[in-house]
Amino acid sequence: MTRIRRLGLAISMASTLLLMGAPPILADPVSDFDHLSTAFPLTGSHERVECEACHLRGVLKGTPLRCAECHGGGVGRQSTGMPSNHIPVTADCGDCHITTAWSIARFDHSGISSNCIQCHNGSSAKGKSWFHLPSSDNCGSCHRTLSWTPAVFDHPISTGNCLSCHNGVFAEGKPGGHIPSPGQCETCHNVNTWAIPGGFDHSLVSTGCSGCHNGGFALGKHVDHIPSSDTCETCHDVNSWIIPGGFDHSLVTSGCSGCHNGGFASGKHVDHIPSPDTCETCHDVNSWTIPGGFDHSATASNCSSCHNDVFAQGMPSGHFVTSIDCSECHGTQTWGTIRFVHRSPLYPGNHSGGVGCNDCHSGNTEQATWTAAHLKPDCAGCHLGDFKQGPHKKTEKPRTIYYSAADLRDCTSSCHFYTDDTFTRIEKNRSGEHRVNGGDW
Repeated sequence: MTRIRRLGLAISMASTLLLMGAPPILADPVSDFDHLSTAFPLTGSHERVECEACHLRGVLKGTPLRCAECHGGGVGRQSTGMPSNHIPVTADCGDCHITTAWSIARFDHSGISSNCIQCHNGSSAKGKSWFHLPSSDNCGSCHRTLSWTPAVFDHPISTGNCLSCHNGVFAEGKPGGHIPSPGQCETCHNVNTWAIPGGFDHSLVSTGCSGCHNGGFALGKHVDHIPSSDTCETCHDVNSWIIPGGFDHSLVTSGCSGCHNGGFASGKHVDHIPSPDTCETCHDVNSWTIPGGFDHSATASNCSSCHNDVFAQGMPSGHFVTSIDCSECHGTQTWGTIRFVHRSPLYPGNHSGGVGCNDCHSGNTEQATWTAAHLKPDCAGCHLGDFKQGPHKKTEKPRTIYYSAADLRDCTSSCHFYTDDTFTRIEKNRSGEHRVNGGDW
């Protein structure tokens, strides 16, 4: 039992004895005084304090009850008061401190009318850390006294630009993969949602698209993009990404097939005529038509490579049956004019006088129809029926003898009129009477 309890008990017993006329007894009283019955219960460190430290000269009544009356340098009392660096307060010590552990204070910020910095100045209480972002000293604008973190920062109260805090030291700055840009974050970002309202404003960019759209900072050309330079804006509209007015082929310095190969852009369709990949030889790059018609002079292959009823129209059903190429008879500019030249050694010469192909090729094929096949390839092979005996005398002495068609099978050769039937002496020569190109046959 503490000495203050024993003192209280001794005083109480002495007072009782005096009233009874008995002499005072100053021996150590029975220590059963309960300090809880007073207005100042002893707790914590107070239980170990000597009674005389509070009850000066044995006076029990009127002992101070507020901490500051003892711990404030009161008269006769030497209890430790507030240190010089204690925060400015008007509250009683017991409002924050407890007797069991003085260093653990339960400060109630709700009773503070001044701003934080008056105490949290690095002297009275811990102030802003060295890496705190630049700000005014009104901590309560962002922090809460019950839970100092996380802080709720209200960006509208900031007077500086974003970069003054978001520089990677005070607050998170631009990530490593951010597109190249100046430090004015607020130019694009909304400070509350960090989104870019209305989308990115490409008009703020002074460099070309590829400075960002390179597959690193922003999406670049996709893998199946046509071969091109990195100046996206040459073709694309930066807001809609479409190609206004269509692709300008005049910007292309390479041939069509560099893109129109079925990979980057549509290539030749499956039923296109056989051709090299130089599309521009025939096609107009804007209308894709063939201005002036197809230029056959650019074709190295024969006609039937295309004119086979698959790529282009072939021979009509009633056409002369032949395996030779169309160009042997037809001209690409004057299709209706037949200009075939016979090169066969069996052809008897350049006939004229309107002889048609079917006059000889009556079977409508490349093979000529010889009416007297045993006499081919001479004139009589076809003209046996045209032979007239009368004009073709061999001799008139002693009698008239005539040549046969077999004798004169080559109408264009020479024949002789003999003096007699011995046929040993020529009386007259006849040569060049008939010509294949003669109109008066």
